[in-house]
Amino acid sequence: MARPTTERPDEPRSEPAGLVQIRRSGAVPAAQTGIPQDPQTQPGDGPRVYMETFGCQMNEADTALVLGRLGADGWVHVSEPALADLILVNTCAVREKAESRVYGRTSQLLTHRAENPNLVVGITGCMAEHLRDKLETRAPHIQLVAGPDSYRNIAALARKALAGERAVDVELDKHETYEGLDGALAGPREGDGICGFITIQRGCDKFCSFCVVPFTRGRERGVAPREVLRQAQRMAAAGIRELTLLGQTVNSYVWEDVDFATLLRAVAQIEGIDRIRFTSPYPVDFSPALIEAIATEPKICPYVHLPVQAGSDVVLERMRRGYDIAGYKAIVAQLRAAVPDIAISTDIMVGFCGETEADHAQTLALMTEIEFDFAFMFAYSDREITYASKKLVDDVPHETKLRRLREVIELQERHTRARHDARIGTEEEILVVRPTKRGNKLMGRTQRFQKVMLPLDSARSGEIVTRTITGSTGHSLIAD
Repeated sequence: MARPTTERPDEPRSEPAGLVQIRRSGAVPAAQTGIPQDPQTQPGDGPRVYMETFGCQMNEADTALVLGRLGADGWVHVSEPALADLILVNTCAVREKAESRVYGRTSQLLTHRAENPNLVVGITGCMAEHLRDKLETRAPHIQLVAGPDSYRNIAALARKALAGERAVDVELDKHETYEGLDGALAGPREGDGICGFITIQRGCDKFCSFCVVPFTRGRERGVAPREVLRQAQRMAAAGIRELTLLGQTVNSYVWEDVDFATLLRAVAQIEGIDRIRFTSPYPVDFSPALIEAIATEPKICPYVHLPVQAGSDVVLERMRRGYDIAGYKAIVAQLRAAVPDIAISTDIMVGFCGETEADHAQTLALMTEIEFDFAFMFAYSDREITYASKKLVDDVPHETKLRRLREVIELQERHTRARHDARIGTEEEILVVRPTKRGNKLMGRTQRFQKVMLPLDSARSGEIVTRTITGSTGHSLIAD
């Protein structure tokens, strides 16, 4: 993640970690990727798909799933849209801005029809589900539409669209967890296959008043523990060293007598997996057993993303979050008591329906008291079909929202800089992930999820090294 204090979850990720990329220089061997390819083949030897991902890490995991399904059907994943026969944009519906960006991006991608008149452009994910009835009129150029529960059929949809028909499947399936299906993987080469995602839970039952997720991804259902462990073992065999377990409210996971803390400990027993993370937990479901697991299992990283959304109890009640600030602060206190060096990040929404200046001041006060390591911050945007859209009034002026957003971002940037500066002089265990985009440094992550820049020739991608932190840019650490 670039600039963690201000990053927006709707930014496109065309090369998410753990996905195979077929480049102009040739293909990655099938044994590493799960996509059947001869190592000497070139991108022109089969139907070619290019994907971009907007949104959360769960969307990145879903992109891997889609590529795995298409790979099993003979498709080649290419890293440039100009090479593709099919372009898919995996979408987010959490905010209006994300949807607007997708409309613009798909229109831009259509320009590649100059090279390939038969190019098909499609969308997958939450926006496909959310706007199922509007896409045909607003975006007639989109020829394939697949919701989050339709990926089992993605190869058939792709063939149909490539044949010139409009292919649509947006039906929710309350039982679909994609058990037995494998997403695309990359082997341990520079930039790929170091970190992996496993979705252990799909959908959500919380129905926060502002959120479309229960409507776009359906009701909560868990993945069987045996399937989670199978996927983890497969990723470990492929050379992946860090796993992130994903769910909309990941810590509410339960399967018969297996709760989330028990599942975490089971995954930690898998040889080859060195680090385990999870996101996003829900404050109400943060159990003592989970805190103990974080404190006592060495593979579980000392980092928790704990969304708070607002610092005002009045706003939290209006959001239907199910907790108050006292309860939230109690969880933070328990985490810091059990793991003194833990890093905690959060989500903060400004300008929700009815939010007053006093409410906003309470959010700033909470941030000052807790001093989060970093945060994802955004202004509220109305999402039709939600409770807030139907029953509440979006009455905070746009300019007020923007001003409040600037204030929380500026405050959080100061806290993040202070947190980073405090690490200078310490020794950190760093998982080296990949070279930077400029190619002049290596980027890695500490156990606390802080980004670290290292000299290019000081290590290799996939290595875990111990280095002294010598500086900070405010958004990342610098190591020798």
